[in-house]
Amino acid sequence: MCRWIAYRGETIALEHYVTAPARSLVAQSIHALESTAATHGDGFGLGWYADHPEPGLYREVRPAWSDENLRYLCRHIQSHLFFAHVRSATGTPITRPNCHPFACGNWLFMHNGFIGDWNRIRRRVEGLIPDELYGSRAGTTDSEAVFLAMLGAGLDRDPIGATARTMAAITEMTREEGRADPLRFTAAIANGRDLYAFRYAVNDQANTLYYRASGQDVVCVSEPLDEDRTGWHAVAPDHVVVARAGRRVEVQPFAVANALAAE
Repeated sequence: MCRWIAYRGETIALEHYVTAPARSLVAQSIHALESTAATHGDGFGLGWYADHPEPGLYREVRPAWSDENLRYLCRHIQSHLFFAHVRSATGTPITRPNCHPFACGNWLFMHNGFIGDWNRIRRRVEGLIPDELYGSRAGTTDSEAVFLAMLGAGLDRDPIGATARTMAAITEMTREEGRADPLRFTAAIANGRDLYAFRYAVNDQANTLYYRASGQDVVCVSEPLDEDRTGWHAVAPDHVVVARAGRRVEVQPFAVANALAAE
């Protein structure tokens, strides 16, 4: 599984969370402590917001630990909202379009998870993507397809609801004909102002998610960035971290069950 970091708060250099800590994302790419994969060398990516409504994006297929540009980029890029991701592929090719984060319009998305028997339901998940958004499908991952489906479900108007509706539709696909295919969805989305981080799973155990908050500043991670766990809070399954601009950070139930009931 993948490892990632999402930050929203005061403008800082990316290195403060991506490369500098003792258990930085680069360190986790070599030796993760809370992942089903010990190493995460199938590419990495950065996404950040600055002076433009659309995010900046840098993605590379080499392992994070072997890219000499990464430390320089993280030292000099400053942002109030950024993503960083190291990938452990689950069946799709190691290409730049398949590396996280994914961007569409002003939205960023990254994912640590898995859709069991993806080949069986891939066509129908892609069918959730509206025609006007399908042209943005550059790669072959389940993650990118889910992101575009979320956009089609109304991400701009209702980020949490759109995500719940998309998860509900895919959850139904995993349960067809008495099946119990695993679905793990630990993901982050952002629009340049607000950040949301989700932890959800069916037919399996949800991948880990932690956050640390101070006032309106928040960092969400797959696993803590230092040996001292003080201040890090584990997010319970079926919950979402909500960090909206100008508001204190909240953790709310992620009501996929309600969306399922409404189907």
